[in-house]
Parts: sequence; C-alpha cells; structure tokens
Amino acid sequence: MSTSTRPEALSGHLRLAIAQLNPTVGGIAGNADLARQARAGAARAGAHLVLLSEMFLSGYPAEDLVLKPAFVRACRTALEALAAETADGGPGMVVGLPWAEGGKLYNAVALLDGGKVQALRFKYDLPNYGVFDEKRVFDQGPLPGPVDFRGLRLGLPICEDTWTDEVVECLTETGAQMLLVPNGSPYWANKADERLQIMVARVVESGLPLVYCNQTGGQDELVFDGASFALNADRSLAFQMPQFTTALAISDWREGTDGVWRAEPGEFAKLPDADEANWLACVMGLRDYVDKNRFPGVVLGLSGGIDSAICAAMAVDALGPERVHGVMMPFRFTSSDSLRDAEASAKALGIRYDIVPIEPPMTGFTEVLAPLFAGRTADITEENLQSRSRGVILMAISNKFGAMVLTTGNKSEMSVGYATLYGDMNGGYNPIKDLYKTEVYRLAAWRNAHLPQDVKGRAGEMIPAHVITKAPTAELRENQTDQDSLPPYEVLDAILQGLVENELSIGEIEALGYERATIERVEHLLYIAEYKRRQAPPGVKITRRNFGRDRRYPITNRFRDR
Repeated sequence: MSTSTRPEALSGHLRLAIAQLNPTVGGIAGNADLARQARAGAARAGAHLVLLSEMFLSGYPAEDLVLKPAFVRACRTALEALAAETADGGPGMVVGLPWAEGGKLYNAVALLDGGKVQALRFKYDLPNYGVFDEKRVFDQGPLPGPVDFRGLRLGLPICEDTWTDEVVECLTETGAQMLLVPNGSPYWANKADERLQIMVARVVESGLPLVYCNQTGGQDELVFDGASFALNADRSLAFQMPQFTTALAISDWREGTDGVWRAEPGEFAKLPDADEANWLACVMGLRDYVDKNRFPGVVLGLSGGIDSAICAAMAVDALGPERVHGVMMPFRFTSSDSLRDAEASAKALGIRYDIVPIEPPMTGFTEVLAPLFAGRTADITEENLQSRSRGVILMAISNKFGAMVLTTGNKSEMSVGYATLYGDMNGGYNPIKDLYKTEVYRLAAWRNAHLPQDVKGRAGEMIPAHVITKAPTAELRENQTDQDSLPPYEVLDAILQGLVENELSIGEIEALGYERATIERVEHLLYIAEYKRRQAPPGVKITRRNFGRDRRYPITNRFRDR
C-alpha cells in the first residue's frame, strides 16, 4: 500500500498543465486512463498540477446517468484510484465528477495531491436553460472558498459559476490567488468570443488571473470545441489552445512582488473562422457519434442534391472515404442530371457507390394498395411512398452490414415539415440538422475552396459545382422544385430565424420587410411539423436554438400569432 506525502510548497512558480481532452459519457475507466496519460505527459514536462474539464470522469453531460447510485460510486472509485497515484510526488490533479454526500448529489471538482483527495468543491450556479437541466439532477453547492495547493490558494469555480459574478466574488473575498475553471461548454456559432468576453469580466471584477479549460468532442447533439485559454490579471491573453482538437498545454506562472501571479508568454493557436468552425463542429459531432457508438461506418442516400452531397463530404472528412457508402435510389422522376451528379459526388469523395432502383418496391406498394385507393388520384401519398421505399432500403443495408444511416434534412426542411417520417427521416444521425438551407449552400462552396484542419478528406472540389448551382428539388413528381410550395430559401430562412432563433412576433418580422401572409404560413408549418421533429434523429447543434434540447414546443398546439 502506497504512503501519501504532501509535496513541498510552491516557491513562487506554478507549472500548470491544461488537459483539453475528449471524454466519453459513461466511459469511466477510459476517461480515467485519459487523465493518467495527461498526468504522465505533464510529469514529463515537469508540471506541478493538471487541470481537467468539468465532470471529466463521468463524461459531460451525463444527464440521468448521475441519478444511478452505481454510476456515481464507480466515478468515486475511479477518483480515489487516481488520487492514490499522486502519492508518487508527481503532478496534482483537478478532476470533475458527480459526487454524492449527505443525501445530496453534486456536480463536483476534486483536488488530488499527495495520494489523497485534498479538497472538494461543488458547483453553485446550476444552469437550467437551453441544453442544460442541471437543477433537475444536481443539488446546489454552497458558495465556495479557495483550496490550498502546495501553498497557492486556488479558486475552482465550475463552468457556469463564472458566467455570473457571485461565485468569483466570494472566492476573491476569501483569498483566492488564481482561478482555475473546469468547463463543459458546448459549441454554438461565435461561442468562443462570448466566452472570452465573460471571462474578461470576471478578471476585471476580481483582479485575479483565470485559466479556462474546456473539453472537446461530440456527445449526441452537443459538440464541445475546446478553445481553452488563460487571462492574466491585467486581462491580457496568456495563451490560446486550439479549437476542435485535443491538446495538452504547459503554462508557467510566477508570483510577482505584488503577490499577483502572471503567466509567461504561451502559444497562441489560430482559431478557425465562422464557416470553418461550423464545418468542423458538424464533422466532430458526426465522427464522435459514429465512433463512440462503435459503428463501422455510415450509409446514406445520394440523390444528386446539395444536402446529401454535403453530408457525404462531412462524413468523409469525419471518417475517411472507406467508411462511407452512398446509394442512389432512382425512380421514374429521377432526372439524368441527378444520376450524373450523384455519381460525380461519389467519385469526388472516393466512396463506395451503388444504384438500387425503387421501381420494383414502388410497384409492389401501389399494387397491394390499389384496392384501398381505388377512385382516388395520386397525391402526396405516392410521393411519401417513394421516400419510404428508399428509407427501407437504407435501413436494410444498415442492418445487413452494420453501417449507420445518415439522414440529410437541413434545418429549413425540418422547420416546415418538408421531410417524410419513416422515409428520408430514417436514420441514426444528421450532421446538418441545425444548418439552414442557405448555410448549407454557403458551407458547400466554402469546403470546395478550403481544406479544414484535421480532416480525412482531401483538398479541392468535394461537392460538384453543378450540385450547388442547380435548383433544389425532391424529385417526387414531374418537374418538381422546392420553390413550387416554399418561398425562396433566402426569404424562408430569414423568417425562420425570426421565429425560431429570436422568438419574434409576426408583426416584428413583417416590420423587417416580409409579407405577412408568407410569415403566417411559415409559422403554421413550423408548428404543425413539431410531431415530426420529435421523431427525428439527433444532429449537431450549431445555432443557439437547435431542434431538440434547446427548443421544446408542445406537439398539440393551437396558438397562432394573429
């Protein structure tokens, strides 16, 4: 049995390792091993302390898993094993986990050093908005004081604790000298700038330096983008870690004659611009959903349209071409252009490509239903049968070979219900679920002109130009286009952003220059499609209000803004 000794006090110098890692929810042993690997790397660099992200041992967000006592006990056992390993005199660790104590359950962070759990702190400000439901599963901790690490008084506010001023104010008043912030902060567009501004506010108020450690990786519809950083007490940026990738950064801090700790200049990773960030979020979310759920690859319908083409490109960037299978399923309304464009997409990506006509199953469906449908003209029923025939084929391929089916509906279509239940909505995951159609077009053109960081696809034209320039159509009837029944996507998306992202009234959107009748129709379509969205697969969150965890509207809903 190892003996525990308290390492010597710091002498005005802290070498801190910031571990921006990708834990897996429920993968306690694997997460603990990631922590060990980070600690070993930190030890080789001569670090005194390793900072890990929020709820690292359990993975975040663990949702109702934390209500299972066996799960919480397993996290505690793993923590105690990590704590015992710090008896070797090497780096201490700051590790997040769920913690049960006194009949309550906390979102906690533990300081491990000298072979022991030296201190625990519990999250005070529990977020309960958007994607967060922490008040549902956790108890509120008390306002925390600092912890002692080898003579240095550290404040350990947990994520949301720094988005308001109360916790940091308490830590400042009780003698903290530095703030180390473990985070599980999910991505949405321009989130990195928002985080930085809020952390600057905490530094200004407290006069303390701050280190912000965020996890990376995908967890269902959430993507955690890393982008960890530190601020000196004078608000200057001490270092910036990369976005959308794992990393271990080493930062040296020294105590000045005024008692204020300051970082030596560190590395500054260049963060991607808005389009690259959104692309990488879609790729990371898809990759981790497939890999963490142990699928061998993905299969999707390649229609020759923009949505399936961009999803296939994202899948190649995430998984590599050898793990992506495209299937064209033509019918009598499928144009020669679509056949050509689907094949061109597959060739550009280097993926497996098969053609499976749906004429035989469609003939079978129409024949078996003919007695019931006698005397009735063909309508949307037959259109939906086409989509459902394709869905059955893709699910059969998935069942036979194990690949997960990707769905390819964009946010514009999901908003107004232009998707078929048990047809093109069949599948396990949708990388573009939170991208409006106009954003899909823009990102497709962007990817053709750029090679993002750390992807498995190639540079150059991944999405054939003709796919981007032709009029969008589902090809469920002769000469059909989307604009036969929808306003132009530039108009539709602007109205939807008003209704969905900003909760504007019809009058407020009308004042922006859009026709009231069009707005009212879009609002009606938005509401009546709720039942479809409830049955849709998860997809990457990109906007502030995705369909799923962010926006929870009733299916039965008679309200209309008239």
